[in-house]
Amino acid sequence: MATFFLVIIYLAFISLGLPDSLLGVTWPLMRSEYGAPMEMAGWLFMTIAGATIVSSLFTGKVLNRFGTGKVTFISCLLTAVAILGFNFAPSIIWLFICAIPLGLGAGCVDAALNNYVAAHYKAHHMSWLHCFWGVGATLGPIIMSSFLTGDQSWRSGYFTIAGLQFGLVVILFLTLPLWEKVASKSNNKLNTEIDVSNSQTTKNEKPLQIKGVKLAMATFLFYCGAEAGIGLWGSSYLVNVKDLSVGVAAQWVSLYYGGITIGRFLTGFITLKVDNKTLIRSGQLTALAGTILLLLPLPSIFSLVGLILIGLGLAPIFPCMLHETPTRFGKEHSQTIMGYQMALAYTGSTFLPPLLGLLAAQTTIGIFPYVIVLFAFGMFLASERLNRIMVERKTLLKRNTESPAI
Repeated sequence: MATFFLVIIYLAFISLGLPDSLLGVTWPLMRSEYGAPMEMAGWLFMTIAGATIVSSLFTGKVLNRFGTGKVTFISCLLTAVAILGFNFAPSIIWLFICAIPLGLGAGCVDAALNNYVAAHYKAHHMSWLHCFWGVGATLGPIIMSSFLTGDQSWRSGYFTIAGLQFGLVVILFLTLPLWEKVASKSNNKLNTEIDVSNSQTTKNEKPLQIKGVKLAMATFLFYCGAEAGIGLWGSSYLVNVKDLSVGVAAQWVSLYYGGITIGRFLTGFITLKVDNKTLIRSGQLTALAGTILLLLPLPSIFSLVGLILIGLGLAPIFPCMLHETPTRFGKEHSQTIMGYQMALAYTGSTFLPPLLGLLAAQTTIGIFPYVIVLFAFGMFLASERLNRIMVERKTLLKRNTESPAI
């Protein structure tokens, strides 16, 4: 039953990725139909991201009250209704109205499923979970393009994807009773390790007061700033600084995303032999090496090598850090802290790339690799400081356990 249920969770993450890349693909046609300015897409994106951040921050409280199954069901229902709303939207105002439930639903289901998998499944499932998000993000434009090239409206694409989302909603509704059963039968060793290693240090603390939580949040902020920053500005850097054609630059950036997706698939197998901490550190060092290749005045081919290295390096960091959350901070607080981490992750991907673009507009796109190096180095420093805190906590707990009672 646990395996069957895991398939449902994977399907939910595919559906989470489906709408993420639709706006960029369809905006040229939507803009023409609505008579909207080009920059309006940015405001729509910010609206979705803002709602996602808000819902991520409150996910812990919502999960504690309603449980993961109900929250996932309601969140997916919200996103399905929002996507269907895009299909019927008569004006640009309605797109903004629909963007709010789309963001609220995405933020809740993202944090809820990440916490559920971290608490009840082993590390390789977390890596594959995020690999399946990439599958959804890839399928979205493919589905939409099949309608656009067939002389049909972009609305038909949104209608089809909404139908897929509603299909998942029905499945989630029918499987609601399974969530508690699977959780109660889970014999994942992590549950025992969490209670033993953290119960004495986090029981009476508020989540943000737990030492190391803010460093974990900073790591997610810088990670997403680097990942999204390369996706947004990598092509511009290659075209304007490395003198590549637009087509070649796009292909190279797609190989960067390919590195992330393939890297997460492979990470799932590697976690069977290597612990999360080692994978996070090695991934960060690999990504740093890739950013340095971008920075050095080398032939253009080294930029491609650098992008692939960065993609492969970033691949294990996000899922492995999420999976470490209950182990590091205790199962009691993991739902709330997971929401905080996802909120900072969305903040990083929403605001840091535009900030890079603003700086580039005032200077030159040549600053791109320098800023990416700063993001990667900031992520590495925050993560290493967090590792030291975890070692200190473990040492203190061991010392207190071994001390004779007075």
